[in-house]
Amino acid sequence: MPYISVESGALTAEQKKELIERLTATAAEIIHIPAQFFTVTIKELPDENFGIGGKSIDEIKRNYKS
Repeated sequence: MPYISVESGALTAEQKKELIERLTATAAEIIHIPAQFFTVTIKELPDENFGIGGKSIDEIKRNYKS
């Protein structure tokens, strides 16, 4: 059974639902396996746990909004 894992910042319930549906549908179409065989997990991590260019995503977002 195919397994899809996504790591992300915080998502709303609607975003999670759409992400699971669309990832499953797209992967099923590409690899020709019925959607019901896919497992999808979403791991949410706080923005301060991600870094790009030596800065946390939390810091980047704060500076971007300014």
